[in-house]
Amino acid sequence: MANTSARTLRLLSLLESRRYWPGGELAERLGVSARTLRRDVDRLRELGYPVEARRGVDGGYQLAAGVALPPLVIDEDEAVALVVGLQSAAQSTVDGVAESSVRVLAKVVQVMPSRLRRRVEALRAMTVSAAWEAPAGADVDPGVLPVLALACRDAEHLRFAYTAAGGRSTDRHVEPHRLVRLGQRWYLVAYDLLRHDWRSFRVDRLTDPHSTGARFRPRTLPAADAAEFVRESLENAPWPYRVEVLVDAPAADVRERIGRWYAIEEQDAARCRISIATDSLDWPVLALGMLDADFHVLGPPELIDRVHTWGARFTRA
Repeated sequence: MANTSARTLRLLSLLESRRYWPGGELAERLGVSARTLRRDVDRLRELGYPVEARRGVDGGYQLAAGVALPPLVIDEDEAVALVVGLQSAAQSTVDGVAESSVRVLAKVVQVMPSRLRRRVEALRAMTVSAAWEAPAGADVDPGVLPVLALACRDAEHLRFAYTAAGGRSTDRHVEPHRLVRLGQRWYLVAYDLLRHDWRSFRVDRLTDPHSTGARFRPRTLPAADAAEFVRESLENAPWPYRVEVLVDAPAADVRERIGRWYAIEEQDAARCRISIATDSLDWPVLALGMLDADFHVLGPPELIDRVHTWGARFTRA
């Protein structure tokens, strides 16, 4: 039955991806006989999907045009990917994209099956997006995000294994508060019951999260919001490099170009100072190149060397 259901979903996905499928080609893609394909098509019709058939040697199948489909059929990983993608688009600075993304997200959630809707609604409600972006991070298992989001929303104790930057693994027991997305990295903000303090955990370093079912009364976060808490944690972390640069351009212009990545402090009407803690010097060089303005590197010395290396490479080009 499980194989039949999975094949039926695969059939629906193929029919939605193309206007018309010859019967032989469709059966070959599914790895079934023509007779089995007909049974699967009948099953889709019983579920309410309007599949039209064309008979004859060149016969095939297609979804009826202009007919409203039944509730959206996607699996949990696809649902998480859809919500994350639309939430990211909702932060866009491109005119009209953010508003459209919010509308689409609301419509998509409405037609999801109730089981998936509960998960993605929790993910939407419990995620905080920040304007500042961290460097690109490791991949996150999409199945983990709904587990964390539901625990945050329902105020349930959470247990998981966590691997620190140095490679040491520990078991954690926390009161989850919010998920925070900074650039391509996800963080869980939670109160650590074993260390009796607030912590931010990188989700890509977190494994086997599971709710204990025990409820708790939410504590007051010692920050304006979860995103600010994560930002402060990252700024106080022992990063390899602390970048400081003076830029011959107004602070407003620099913020418009790279304000999502850097702290920017106005020096005077025509000059500002930018700073960031980072584990890579390539990102600062790239950002400085986007400014279209002269700049002076205050530190670290390694950044000066990296700028010279990039400059020589561009000169050769």
